[in-house]
Amino acid sequence: MTPATVSARTSPSRYQIAVVGGGIVGKTCALLLGQQGMQVALIAPPANGALAPGGAALAPQPEGQWDSRIYAFSVSSQQLLSQLRIWEALDPARVQPVRDMRIFGDDTAASPSAGLKGDLHFSSYAAAVPQLAWIVESGHVERVLDTALRFQQQVHRHEVAATGFERDAEGVTLTLADGSRVRANCVVGADGARSWVRHQSHICVTTRRYRQLGVVANFATELPHHDTAWQWFLGTPAKLMADEEPCTGEVLAMLPLPGNLVSMVWSADEAHGRDLLALDPQALAQAAMDAASGAVGRQFGRLRCITPAQGFPLMLQHADCMAQPHVVLVGDAAHVVHPLAGQGMNLGLRDVAELGRVMAAKESFRQEGDLRLLRRYERARAADLLSLTAATDGLHRLFSLQGSAARFVRNTGLRAVGAQSMLKRFLIGRALG
Repeated sequence: MTPATVSARTSPSRYQIAVVGGGIVGKTCALLLGQQGMQVALIAPPANGALAPGGAALAPQPEGQWDSRIYAFSVSSQQLLSQLRIWEALDPARVQPVRDMRIFGDDTAASPSAGLKGDLHFSSYAAAVPQLAWIVESGHVERVLDTALRFQQQVHRHEVAATGFERDAEGVTLTLADGSRVRANCVVGADGARSWVRHQSHICVTTRRYRQLGVVANFATELPHHDTAWQWFLGTPAKLMADEEPCTGEVLAMLPLPGNLVSMVWSADEAHGRDLLALDPQALAQAAMDAASGAVGRQFGRLRCITPAQGFPLMLQHADCMAQPHVVLVGDAAHVVHPLAGQGMNLGLRDVAELGRVMAAKESFRQEGDLRLLRRYERARAADLLSLTAATDGLHRLFSLQGSAARFVRNTGLRAVGAQSMLKRFLIGRALG
């Protein structure tokens, strides 16, 4: 080994920002900061499967097939991706607008006579917006981000894992699996719910497991979905009611995909979720059609499963802080919420947008890892995170309460919200970001 080779191995490459994490949030963060003129290291080893909320591996689908990992992108997320020239590069044939959303309480789910209008109806027409959200596959967005990153000269990708973390008063040095080292003024942890950066920084995390599995699969439908997202609060399956362990209220969402396709997200009790994952494709389609006392089947007709079912554990999780000297957390590394509102990815992208704004407004005499600078980002994100976490966790708790009185109160409240146009407009505004 020559002296030059030894020097290359021991002298770290220097960057202003090092982003650890290769999901949508991490890649978007690296691209945004690179477009702002910063020297960025993206440490993102190729993954056999992406980490879902809760840390479960979901196998990626081959290009051209439909990915069972899908996200509902809000207007704020669409605007960020447009700013980065990512949105326009997406294949329009794989982007589905959501123009209506219908939500059913757990008493209408149990009553076939309740119809298919929903206890709570959100309409893009009534809100005077073109759409409420867009449904896009995770893999398709990541492929477009990968292409953009290859042409971004300010971003240098390291396709190996980080294995060492040394922080001092001036920055952080990361040792990578290939023996190389990266020196950065600020490290961005965008590496998911089991964040390595968070662990190395000794940031504590509070976790509460929901004792649920998120079961996802895509279906071809007999009837059109009319650009509508459907969600049923199902209560607790009868066969689990007698168990000694307390059960949680289940939620079933059917999200529109282009053509006569829908994506299922079934937040199921762990035992029921394992049963669903064990079903063959035809039996899973039948179980989905039978859900909500057959309301799913009446809405979509016959279903045909077109992707394997996959599952991941659901949890509520938040880091004790999002910023330390030279370290900042974004996305699932900082917070994980229940998927019933479909806002987890949007929260992470709003983290990225805010971090970009803070860095763009940085005083010239501050380095990127200055704690006073990073605290501005943390403070700016606090209210959004607190309100959405409280809303999703509160709804989950409310629909997990057993008893006829609890059911009457929550379903009456749901219908009351549906009758208040001003409140619905406020909720739509929050969902749009």
